[in-house]
Amino acid sequence: MDDAVTPARLRDFLEDVRVLAQAAQSAHPEQEPGVAPLLPLLTAHLGLDPRTFAVHTLELPVLRRVDTDVAVAAVVGEDPAARLVGVGGGEQRMHMSLSEILQHAGSWPGQFPVGPVDYHRAATGPSTSRQTVAFGLHLWHADGVPVVLLQRRASMRHNGAPVLEVLCPSDDVAGALLTRVRAEMDARSTLRGQVVTFSGSPFDPGEAGVVHVPRPSVPREDVVLPAGTLERIERQVLGVARHRDALRAAGQHLKRGVLLYGPPGTGKTHTVRHLVGASPGVTVTLLSGQALQLVTVAAETARALQPAMVVLEDCDLVAEDRSLTGGTPVLFEVLDALDGLAADADVTFLLTTNRADVLEPALAQRPGRVDLAVEVPLPDAPGRRRLFRLYAADLPFTPDALDAAAEATAGMTASFVKEAIRRAVLLAAEDGRHVGDDDLASAVQEMTGDSERITRSLLGVGAGADV
Repeated sequence: MDDAVTPARLRDFLEDVRVLAQAAQSAHPEQEPGVAPLLPLLTAHLGLDPRTFAVHTLELPVLRRVDTDVAVAAVVGEDPAARLVGVGGGEQRMHMSLSEILQHAGSWPGQFPVGPVDYHRAATGPSTSRQTVAFGLHLWHADGVPVVLLQRRASMRHNGAPVLEVLCPSDDVAGALLTRVRAEMDARSTLRGQVVTFSGSPFDPGEAGVVHVPRPSVPREDVVLPAGTLERIERQVLGVARHRDALRAAGQHLKRGVLLYGPPGTGKTHTVRHLVGASPGVTVTLLSGQALQLVTVAAETARALQPAMVVLEDCDLVAEDRSLTGGTPVLFEVLDALDGLAADADVTFLLTTNRADVLEPALAQRPGRVDLAVEVPLPDAPGRRRLFRLYAADLPFTPDALDAAAEATAGMTASFVKEAIRRAVLLAAEDGRHVGDDDLASAVQEMTGDSERITRSLLGVGAGADV
């Protein structure tokens, strides 16, 4: 029993630990020469010890970092005496809340001193960017009340989302400020009227971001679909936008879901590009692949920045995948996002799929989410003739050669026709001469031969194509 811990030995041990902690604290420098401690600065600004204040926190969508910076700058900028300071302390800052930073700064003044502001440059358009605050403290007065706001680009404890934390003597003022920031984000959004796609890995949400792309320009005459098909699609997507006031006055809903389905390579994406290009001023979000997991963020953004369009390409590829929360399939999350919009929201959800049979059961379980489903089929003979003329452009092929190529490519896709024209040009270039009818015939013959069965498949041509 000699090893038993008696109350007396426990008291002696705890006393030794206390003495050791005091010795360590006294040995730690209060602050490095020339470095200002954080706590006195905030105390002087707020008039009281900041550790006695409640911290008001606002977590924002990870893909609206730039809008957050723009909004904060607008709110803080109303005080000409506003200051922006940084916080030292290395990566530990990113894993602590503001209240935790203040507590540590009180116990160890040299751990989180006043330091330089961290900045991050982020895109605001296809060729423009903005320097945003990645980690910094704003000190200013709102209606005469002192305010401290911590702005951080991303916090891994908040799944990579930008976070604002406010210290203020008045809880009402703090709450109103955060509400104001949200309103300014929508009013001043750099995403409004732009075409964007979302990037980033679900395993590293802090690196998610917005990629701006130029708005495409695809003339209507360059979209080759069966007669009446494009007109139906345009009426639902573009027509509702043109007549939104009349529809609202008649009590009709504006939100709409449109599904384009058909084999690969038939022109679904081409049609989408035409619709996006024909919608100037509309905020467009393009999602495909794993980015479809971000459909809820896209829907929230579309609601805030309407008129808007959310394009969801190849939905069949993630029909059974689970969402980031591990709950419902991504496809159901897409449909729930559609259902969550107000009826008068001028938002289009445009879905494309190569496998309508995969989506149909889910759509049937949630009726009313998709208002129009349109097949984009393999081009018929007149369609193929139009496609050969379209992709031939100014190349010196005769009408008879183009018609012959169209007749020889029954069952082929628009992608196949485009590649046939390119290959004809390549055949001529290799021989050092201008392209002609014989090159087109040779290209079609080569591509429809048995040796290129896999090529045809990769261009979207089905196994049963008549060649």
